[in-house]
Amino acid sequence: MASSAQLRLMSDLKSIINEPPEGCSASPLSDANLFVWSATIFGPDETPWEGGVFSLRLTFGENYPEKAPRVWFTSEMFHPNVYHDGTLCMDIIQDAWSPCHNVSTILTSIQSLLTDPNPASPANPEAAQLFQHDVQAYNKKVRQCARRSIESL
Repeated sequence: MASSAQLRLMSDLKSIINEPPEGCSASPLSDANLFVWSATIFGPDETPWEGGVFSLRLTFGENYPEKAPRVWFTSEMFHPNVYHDGTLCMDIIQDAWSPCHNVSTILTSIQSLLTDPNPASPANPEAAQLFQHDVQAYNKKVRQCARRSIESL
């Protein structure tokens, strides 16, 4: 019999297949394990991220959706709210988690965070500093990151 976490993950998968969020996709890595997903976020148009294809991994526990999944980029990222290991500093997967969030809302929030970082809570101080004090230099590094994301496909 499926656990409540498995039932919820099957529901999230059905939702993302039937109504995929624009510029995002995700699915379990294997049919045998619903608890580890691979996701992709496309860099939003008309931003320095445009054209980039960024990969993420989501791991869910048996207590999902009561507890947030662990989410991290497997692509190289240069962003104020992304640690060097790819882990995100983002309220909805940390202190502001709610079971009303699902895979689609998580990915949509991450995509939004790309273009609207929170430099007040930096995971990458160098990126936060550039974003606040030299947007042109920041955008140049982001463009390089977006180009490399395509090269690594």
